[in-house]
Amino acid sequence: MMNTIELSAYLNDYLDFPAFRGDVSNNGLQVEANPEVRKIVTGVDACMALFEAAKRRGADLIMVHHGMSWGGEPRRFTGDVGRRLQFLFNHRISLYAAHLPLDAHPVLGNNAILGETIGLENRQMFCCYDGADIGVRGQLPSPMTAREISEMYREKLGCAGTVYADSGQALRRIGCISGGAGHSGLAAALEAGLELLVTGAMEHELYHPALEAGLAVLALGHYGSETVGIKALGELTAEKFGLDVEFIDIPTDL
Repeated sequence: MMNTIELSAYLNDYLDFPAFRGDVSNNGLQVEANPEVRKIVTGVDACMALFEAAKRRGADLIMVHHGMSWGGEPRRFTGDVGRRLQFLFNHRISLYAAHLPLDAHPVLGNNAILGETIGLENRQMFCCYDGADIGVRGQLPSPMTAREISEMYREKLGCAGTVYADSGQALRRIGCISGGAGHSGLAAALEAGLELLVTGAMEHELYHPALEAGLAVLALGHYGSETVGIKALGELTAEKFGLDVEFIDIPTDL
């Protein structure tokens, strides 16, 4: 058993929250509904489906990548927000969220693991977002095509994704930005001289700029690109504190 506040403080420090003050997510303990933790459920999104799964498993704490509280919201506890909060308090389940800190962590971050999965070498951080570098870039030991890299993700993570703006040539210089890299991610990839950007969601308006710049894009799906970090955070918590931790997969196919 672990004190909820003490566990949260440890995770906040481990993930270096002060480096991500610009994050719109209110990272950390967002709902304190139980002072103690024995069982933890992890997942990508703070949603009722995950909350109900946590209740069935007797969880005291839910840890997610996308929490319930963003910026100045919620300001009114009505609708979905009210129902979710009521459910958590009624069943004494606390909620902890880690957004950009979990994208960017050099060991168990989404992007570090996406890079490690395909064997990127000489990995460095890149893509400054809200004051902090969140992406990981590096080189493959041997050139591979974007579709071969996509197949590696399918075999190892279960998310093959879709390749866009691809010339079919073998590539070495790869960058990973989980979720939705957007215009800033594309600009950072081009500035770094990358040949392939691995991300979650590919936006329509980025297709032609990527194609014209000679940058292939592998979109694994926003959800698919962000399961790895929260899984790793759960594994760390289980190993360090001896807690029962279980990941619940609720894919959106987006």
